[in-house]
Amino acid sequence: MQPNFQISHRDENDWTVVEIHGEVDVYTVPQIRDHVVGRIDEGRRRIILDLRRVTFIDSTGLGVFVGILKRIRERDGELRLVIASQTVRKIFDLTSLYGVFPIYDSLDAALTSP
Repeated sequence: MQPNFQISHRDENDWTVVEIHGEVDVYTVPQIRDHVVGRIDEGRRRIILDLRRVTFIDSTGLGVFVGILKRIRERDGELRLVIASQTVRKIFDLTSLYGVFPIYDSLDAALTSP
């Protein structure tokens, strides 16, 4: 595990909010996948990945987010991302994934958007 990496979740309204702190890379992706897939397997269909405290994302991180999105869509669910860092947002822009994921500036916006 990477130093300073943390992942946790909580239920808020009808959403499960998964907070990720630190780097999303080849070392942390297995934990992220297991954690989020565990929530999906428990029947959670509306998930928000709170990436406001993520400092770096590599290609394996992007890949795990795409995989999670596919798994949720197969179950008629919804995935939203919260990204505050312009550096992290730029990764989604450069890879053309910005249009694939609904991305919000704040957790409140992600929770209240129709």
